[in-house]
Amino acid sequence: MSKSVEICKDLYYIGVSDPELRTFDIIMKTANGTTYNAYLLKTQDGVIILDTVKKEFQDEFFDKLELYCDYKDIKYIVMHHLEPDHSGALPELTRRAPDAKILISPQATPMLKSIAQSDDMIFESVWTNKEITLGGKTLKFLSTPNLHWPETMSSYLIEDRVLFSGDVFGSHYYDTRLFDNLVGDFDYAFKYYYEHIMRPFKTDVLNALRLYDKLEIDIIANLHGPIMRSNPQKYLNLYRDWSSKDDKHHGKKVVSIFYVTSYKNTKDIAIAIFEGIESNDSLIANIYDLTALNESNMISILEDSTGIVIGSPTINGDVPKPVWDLLSCMMLIEKRGKFGACFGSYGWSGEAVEMINSRLKSLKFRVPLQPIKIKLIPTKEELLESYDFGREFGEVVNGKMMEMTL
Repeated sequence: MSKSVEICKDLYYIGVSDPELRTFDIIMKTANGTTYNAYLLKTQDGVIILDTVKKEFQDEFFDKLELYCDYKDIKYIVMHHLEPDHSGALPELTRRAPDAKILISPQATPMLKSIAQSDDMIFESVWTNKEITLGGKTLKFLSTPNLHWPETMSSYLIEDRVLFSGDVFGSHYYDTRLFDNLVGDFDYAFKYYYEHIMRPFKTDVLNALRLYDKLEIDIIANLHGPIMRSNPQKYLNLYRDWSSKDDKHHGKKVVSIFYVTSYKNTKDIAIAIFEGIESNDSLIANIYDLTALNESNMISILEDSTGIVIGSPTINGDVPKPVWDLLSCMMLIEKRGKFGACFGSYGWSGEAVEMINSRLKSLKFRVPLQPIKIKLIPTKEELLESYDFGREFGEVVNGKMMEMTL
């Protein structure tokens, strides 16, 4: 069993390590493993547990917990996030401490009973500025939804200036030394975590930062990776910087056109659409051959674009792989406020365009125009129609009101 660690007076780390983990949630590589952080706060009148761990590691979690208290001493269990890697030990904890009250966000209420596997739990919903006081310690709650599940929240230990941030400011980085000023260089893991977990929720990150900015924070006790005590403001500022970048270049909105082409037909349509968008002086249009882009390029371009137009031929009744790769990257960006459109040339059936259009709608892009489908080689008239398509799409991106199908 790894030893427990005192974070500050009466606050203890009772989390666990998963050093052999190499892939997390399918999408993330974890070269340094990860940790599932959890905390125990002792007070004169009882104990508060802050989050639990993945079920496979619950025995170690309970061993650490038992170093500091009996289960009858536990008055509250605070669950900042109900994902299984943080709630896995909750069913057993509620069995061992049946009188403890679970504190969750209002959004977590429908999830709690199924996760805790019990109908007999005592729980209460909490939200911004609601507080509990126990034995001279005051915990203030903060509503920080969508970071990265709808039910996430944060809390703040007023007397010791500790922010329990949930998954925010986490990183998949295992190091026995635990604290940011003692572990190795984890900057890459910190940014990689943000890019894959928090970047799709930039607006919610900024909303959370507005709450955090009102606090004096000496320690950030997150749910994955090093605990931050040397310069917490550094990590807040990094999140602020990464989340504040807008989708304008030289004060103009950016529209990006991505295409794959077999016989140059889809490329010709893409060029006509590009020229139509470029006819609007207040927009910047860019055009990209998807076969020449890697994933990191795709994500960066998508993130910087207000409008996204995708062109594809139909091959064997389907969308070519480079286009699916682009569409899969979209789960890593925030789609709020972005516009989408699609087009393509086809020889026989032409399903690809409708597949792309459907996918854009399901991703919650605003899709103002019907797609363009052109059989084989585009005529001059069809290229003019493609130009008009680009011009009209650009006008919508730039603020023109029209009825849209979602």
